[in-house]
Amino acid sequence: MLIDSHCHLTYEIDVAGVDAVIARAKNAGVDYIICPTADPIDVPSAIKLAEKYNNVFATIGIHPEHAGVRVADYITDEILNHPRVLGVGEIGMDYHEMADDTRNAQIELFQAQLEMARRHKLPVAIHTRDAEEDTAAVMANFPEIGGVMHCFTSGWNLAKKMLDRGFFFSASGIITFKNAAEIRETFSKIPVNRIVVETDSPYCAPVPYRGRVCEPAFVTETARCVAEIKNIPFDKFCDIVVENTKKLYPKIKI
Repeated sequence: MLIDSHCHLTYEIDVAGVDAVIARAKNAGVDYIICPTADPIDVPSAIKLAEKYNNVFATIGIHPEHAGVRVADYITDEILNHPRVLGVGEIGMDYHEMADDTRNAQIELFQAQLEMARRHKLPVAIHTRDAEEDTAAVMANFPEIGGVMHCFTSGWNLAKKMLDRGFFFSASGIITFKNAAEIRETFSKIPVNRIVVETDSPYCAPVPYRGRVCEPAFVTETARCVAEIKNIPFDKFCDIVVENTKKLYPKIKI
């Protein structure tokens, strides 16, 4: 059994598409899927998916590319109290795609959602890209918040900081890429009890599916890669990853 800890099922517009994606995942041994939000307009869809499918859960958050929106217009206490909403995410900082003048708005959005996570005692799923220093600085103001560094591709410096405060690290299909030696090296240092896996579907399809639209069934290839890095039998690694995901998201009922 495996859990895809981060899969954008809301991007599958028609129900028939979602049904097929979930069926293929189950056939591949991926029994559970956690669906985050990034675009605030996807929040209702994520909730509906988690209510419709008994093997789908949600995390609710607003990606930094939407910096400037008012969080309370999209995320309410009622939503975060929903039994199938496991955490707040994806949230964070991104200077790779975003203009420099969005920095303050990104920080404001990030902090507002961290405040919500703190109030509801929920873990967070953090996106950071070319913004490691500011991500760590903002997180330093929320020492009681735990969670996961989603699709982690940063270096050991940030990994060590977040390890020290109890975070998990999610490996995506990127770790299987030929040019991802540095990422594999970082994951070789991260304790296995802090690792989860994800597809970040529909992005980042792992080898041998690279170039295709990614889907949760493919997370098995990411798990195989990390199991090899950690020199752990695949089945044992899958068991560890499931337990890690349950610790990361205590609200999950599986």
